[in-house]
Amino acid sequence: MGDIVAADIMNKKVVTINKDRTVGELATILIKNKVSGVPVVDDEKNILGIATEADIIIKESNLPFPLSFDYTFVKNYDSYTKTKKEYLETKVEEIMTKNIKIANMDTPIEKVVNIMINNNINRIPVVDQHNKLVGIITRADIIESMIKKSK
Repeated sequence: MGDIVAADIMNKKVVTINKDRTVGELATILIKNKVSGVPVVDDEKNILGIATEADIIIKESNLPFPLSFDYTFVKNYDSYTKTKKEYLETKVEEIMTKNIKIANMDTPIEKVVNIMINNNINRIPVVDQHNKLVGIITRADIIESMIKKSK
């Protein structure tokens, strides 16, 4: 995969969430966009962290979430216990993963792959020279680039 850099395979249409949005809004965004995690940004597109399905579940694992965590649950969360409702109103900033790995646009794809493997992560945000979010690379993007390169 030599000579390929992050900018070559990153997805430029990044679904993000603001740090001040709620866990309920995050869950809805993840489900609606069929993604398992999104970068958390401030109003200037500075990346502050990543919020994932795992963050939602792990941070409050003592909550009795239904076994099937789907849109029906999010849509009707008013009918669940107050504890769950309060949790879904928690700010994303409180549950997001803050210590994240990022790539620059010119980071070689081999390094991106090694970061993913060595840190057991599924996505890496890509930033420009001003540390503004410009894209994201997922494991699927890497596999897709491998297939394209082999053709």
